[in-house]
Amino acid sequence: MTPAQPVILGEMPSLSKLYVNAAAQAARRRLLGTHDGSGLPAERHEVRGVTVDVATLTAYQHLIGETASDVLPAGFIHALAFPLAMSVMNRDDFPLPLLGMIHLRNAVQQLVPVLFSDMLDVTARVQNLRGHRAGTQVDVVAEVRKADSADICWRGVSTYLAKGVFLPGIDKPSPAPARADFKAPDPTAIWQLGVDTGRAYAAVSGDFNPIHLSVLSAKALGMRRSIAHGMYLAARALADVGPSRGDAFSWEVDFDAPVFLPCRVALDINTVQDEPGGGWRRSDFAAWNPRSGRRHFSGSVSAL
Repeated sequence: MTPAQPVILGEMPSLSKLYVNAAAQAARRRLLGTHDGSGLPAERHEVRGVTVDVATLTAYQHLIGETASDVLPAGFIHALAFPLAMSVMNRDDFPLPLLGMIHLRNAVQQLVPVLFSDMLDVTARVQNLRGHRAGTQVDVVAEVRKADSADICWRGVSTYLAKGVFLPGIDKPSPAPARADFKAPDPTAIWQLGVDTGRAYAAVSGDFNPIHLSVLSAKALGMRRSIAHGMYLAARALADVGPSRGDAFSWEVDFDAPVFLPCRVALDINTVQDEPGGGWRRSDFAAWNPRSGRRHFSGSVSAL
């Protein structure tokens, strides 16, 4: 249930400041002991009257491969709302460490088109704290409305895992059933991702998480190399599906393995139509390492 009393912020939070605060918070928790709470913050965070910078939108469309348009891509809206979602996870009463969280899944509903000229009200909250065989997971819900409207235009649910964190009172689930082996099909596209891919996406999304920026900054956080942003990869797959998806669609993606930079990524898109000669219904996609055959992510885009 959506909390009744929001925390109204005057502007969208700065991601760089949130990352600095998260590092300081992690240090405090190590000094004082593990956070002893297992509940989630009741409040949602909200910013009203958010506007879009046209130059940033254009750079995003160019980077991702979206057609130039006045309509905001669904992935761009995720990036727009991401700092607010991070601010909820950055609260002192949020029981999981923000740094090191693993993005497991993303589910978006694009209900109506959002134009770059629209003023937007953005909210974010956390819900569904639950166990995972490798730690504890939580859902972060972001919603976007046109200013002074009660109707949701866009809704995203991001599932994150705090690996190795087991909170009191949160049951550890039974092991997940074995997944079918992934057999790489013939790809419909090959992406060539340079070492600067993370920095390029950070410039248009504002997400300057060090694990994406360079070998040195990634190694400082325990990674062997920098990795591509998950939402860059998912948004690029959505762009490759193309305009057949229409104005209203659901977009889901599950992340399996990180994409270390630089690299090549193979992508397959399989489209389903209603009847012979009928309209588009769904496109399923999967991306993998063409050398090892290991799947990086998979998902679908479906008509609403």
